[in-house]
Amino acid sequence: MTSSKPAKIPNDVYEAELRRLQKELVEMQEWVRTTGARIAVIFEGRDAAGKGGAIKRVTEFLNPRIAQIVALPAPTHRERTEWYFQRYIAHLPAAGEIRLFDRSWYNRAGVERVMGFCTPEEHQRFLRQCPIFERLLIEDGILLRKYWFSISDKAQEKRFRSRLTDPMRRWKLSPMDVESLTRWEDYSRAKDDMFVHTDVEGSRWFVVDAENKKRARLNMIAHLLSTIPYQHIEREPLELPKRPASTGYRRPDKSLQREVPDHASTLVGKRPGEGYVDPEDNGLDAASGSRGGASPKD
Repeated sequence: MTSSKPAKIPNDVYEAELRRLQKELVEMQEWVRTTGARIAVIFEGRDAAGKGGAIKRVTEFLNPRIAQIVALPAPTHRERTEWYFQRYIAHLPAAGEIRLFDRSWYNRAGVERVMGFCTPEEHQRFLRQCPIFERLLIEDGILLRKYWFSISDKAQEKRFRSRLTDPMRRWKLSPMDVESLTRWEDYSRAKDDMFVHTDVEGSRWFVVDAENKKRARLNMIAHLLSTIPYQHIEREPLELPKRPASTGYRRPDKSLQREVPDHASTLVGKRPGEGYVDPEDNGLDAASGSRGGASPKD
């Protein structure tokens, strides 16, 4: 049975709606800053599911002092001896802050379990403690949102293959990513087990269909905005003052400074070259959307 493919959204419509949503994110940010709200958003899902691209669009026009991305490296030797949640606590939002977790404490329920980086006892302890940990955050007033970006195995493989030859994205492909192709069902079982224990009332998972990255971004941002009770905040009007009269200051002669060479002037009169086109945003997703015998997404 052939799965139906959603109608393609024209690029200009996508860009216009993305800008509208990003404008609303700026409105939400001002509400967060003014009211002292605290927002933590978790982005989880398969490798190459589009989490990073969604985070990039969320933060594109936000103040990096308010909205910060948390993407922690592998734990140090000392961190491996701490309470598991301990190193994440330092990155939780304070008043007037937004934290976007590009992967999170849920590493233990996914990659650590599948790749054997934690013991079965540590994994079971995580599943018991995680709902309690998140309930404490929510009771303290943190607005916690959890998004799972869901793709099929075929879509993931297509994106991996495109990254093998794409110099702009080759860094995104690691040996562990490649190995995940052979462990699809292991990761599926781990994800299902994680949902059973952590998709609970008050701290639900929201699943984003990420077969098409552009649709996923629009859907995820629109949903996030719909769940935050932000309101428009009137900003105090600002006026630029008149410059005071000169007191005789003179700039140093340019010959005394090291200037960056004028590379731009070498481009005058040249024909424009081809710009970078992300294959995962242009055509690749459409190809993965029409397949006979649809493979499961998660």
